[in-house]
Amino acid sequence: MKKQITPELIKQHGLSKEEYQKILNILGREPTLTELGIFSAMWSEHCSYKSSKIHLRKFPTDGPQVIQGPGENAGVVDIGDGESVVFKIESHNHPSFIEPYQGAATGVGGILRDVFTMGARPIVSMNSLRFGSLSHPKTRYLLNGVVAGISGYGNCIGVPTVGGEIYFNECYNGNILVNAFALGLVKTEKIFKGLASGVGNSVMYVGSKTGRDGIHGATMASEEFDEKSEEKRPTVQVGDPFTEKLLLEACLELMKTDYIVGIQDMGAAGLTSSSFEMAGRSGTGIEMDIMKIPRREDGMNSYELMLSESQERMLIVVKNGKEKDVEKIFKKWDLDAVVVGKVKDNGYMKIIENGNIPANLPIKPLVDEAPLYDRPSKRPDFQDQIQQLNLSTLKESENHNDAFLNLFASPNIACKEWVYQQYDHMVRINSVILPGSDAAIIRIKGSAKGVGMSLDCNSRYCYLDPYLGGVIAVAEGARNIVCSGIKPLAMTNCLNFGNPEKPEIMWQFKESVSGMSEASRFLKTPVVSGNVSFYNETQGVAIYPTPVVGMIGLIPDCSKAITQFFKKEGDVIILLGETKEELGGSEYLKILHNKERGKPPELVLDVESRLHEMCLETIRQGLVKSAHDCSEGGLAIAIAESAVSGPVTFGAEISLESSIRKDALLFGESQSRIILSANKKHIEKIIGIAEKNDVPATIIGKVIKNSIKVNINSRSVIDLSCVKIKKAWKDTIKGYMEN
Repeated sequence: MKKQITPELIKQHGLSKEEYQKILNILGREPTLTELGIFSAMWSEHCSYKSSKIHLRKFPTDGPQVIQGPGENAGVVDIGDGESVVFKIESHNHPSFIEPYQGAATGVGGILRDVFTMGARPIVSMNSLRFGSLSHPKTRYLLNGVVAGISGYGNCIGVPTVGGEIYFNECYNGNILVNAFALGLVKTEKIFKGLASGVGNSVMYVGSKTGRDGIHGATMASEEFDEKSEEKRPTVQVGDPFTEKLLLEACLELMKTDYIVGIQDMGAAGLTSSSFEMAGRSGTGIEMDIMKIPRREDGMNSYELMLSESQERMLIVVKNGKEKDVEKIFKKWDLDAVVVGKVKDNGYMKIIENGNIPANLPIKPLVDEAPLYDRPSKRPDFQDQIQQLNLSTLKESENHNDAFLNLFASPNIACKEWVYQQYDHMVRINSVILPGSDAAIIRIKGSAKGVGMSLDCNSRYCYLDPYLGGVIAVAEGARNIVCSGIKPLAMTNCLNFGNPEKPEIMWQFKESVSGMSEASRFLKTPVVSGNVSFYNETQGVAIYPTPVVGMIGLIPDCSKAITQFFKKEGDVIILLGETKEELGGSEYLKILHNKERGKPPELVLDVESRLHEMCLETIRQGLVKSAHDCSEGGLAIAIAESAVSGPVTFGAEISLESSIRKDALLFGESQSRIILSANKKHIEKIIGIAEKNDVPATIIGKVIKNSIKVNINSRSVIDLSCVKIKKAWKDTIKGYMEN
């Protein structure tokens, strides 16, 4: 019996009246329930980017190093010698809030499939995580579940998790963020794409069986949370890393043959998105017998089979006559491989179910003609107010030792060892720089070179000034890998925002994208892949704008890689860049004064670019022992991190001369600054390189043992033992999770 399409049913599918009318105009008839579900998924915000696409066009996406930009499963960048890296970052926010273990685990699984779908073997993963305040009753449960999910999946599949970032803020109390990044290595001539070309070729389903988990996952990711969100657990997929490992090996073995035309992961919207997108890219059609889909539950109908987001599944277009060969490979790995359809030349997706046709849809309108919205944007009324910060009325801390310890113990600065010690970051033994430094580096086997990567975003900056926050996110991402001796190549991003139907949220999004676009263009780091995650709000309260940047780069010789840690007593400490009287948006202002306001620190892209060139040149010439970006917590915190975060604990003796207020000098977050340590015999050369690049370089002290001592204008302001400092830094997260 045909289900009646009612206004309530349309609303449940996340479609507006206008969108439903467009469906009627396209079809010239009322859709079936299965067709309505397919339109709902393909036109969801998560799949269609209908509110963001016109703004994403601002991003630079080309460059001599770019082989594949946005539009495929992942981006591809040339690293020379016939090799390329494939990488992407994606969100799994809503599922991780509803069911943290499976939500995070399947986020890892999904991003790994995006990478190996392109023919690349995943060699590294990272994650960017945002949680509510430590005082919130759900934070411990969510943090524990998410970390367990990431480690449980990543460790089992044998891909090292080598870094990332974790932040805590009240704005994430009702909507955490879990962004998963993966990078893989591929021979440049063996890149595969999601195509369904060649009329008469077979469409094959491979991998796990289909269940009812994940139905409407894409639609759920395209709406706000409310008090009933906990009831949406059935829309969270269930992952199996052991099956994913088998699927990975089977697909890579298949890709060594010439049997296949195209391949795509069944990610958001499952079989629907994979089949429609593959045919859409090729301008073809597909006829599919839904009854041939392997399933693990009885009684599943076409609606459920097309919309399920069960994990560890791929759709492959196989050359006619090679079907048995493909089946043989997947049978060897104990996986299903079934011919479920054929490529047609009519541009339609025809679904057959027991002789009936529950769906017969034109492909182009669903893929290329989804509604595109230039949504209204409006600068929030509160923006001027939150940007106001009068430093003359801000009382400076009387005890800078206490201020320093409080700041160093802040959850956003404190040691995250409790988290990353649960991840296997040494599997496959290619990890050059492990978690805990500015960036991670993975060695490319068979060569001296390596690929570096970092994840960065200061969402407080983006809240206070979305444009400047976007610029800083890109610049800091590049700066972090520069500090490791890596030349930035390209980036991916995951743009996490609230409800785009609200003009204030749309303004934040547009401004952030504009800032990121300017920075990525200036720094020559094109955007080759990414993800937009809207509707990150609960009961009308949105998260801070959080456009996470995944920056990657190349280091020709891994032996030249640099970490942030001090290496030897007596080494000279040099500050590159200028410290200004800036406290707006700083961690110091939040922790010591409970304020999140002011303008973020200024950033001049030409200054930033010259800093990068200067730092890279000193590292290439082997002149420096360590390099560390100054970011959250400012100069004093960066010095302390360099002293106590490495395998050997050191101290520092620092002397500063300045007329600006002491807390801004110590804890202000002025941009375009790097701390170097070097043998004194190299100082003259380093200063010369700085002068050549017009970069301020100031000798501020030396590496010592046992304590951090800071003098300002010849007066002691900080004098603390490293034992006390390290305890404050290490106890916050570990103590919170273990007590």
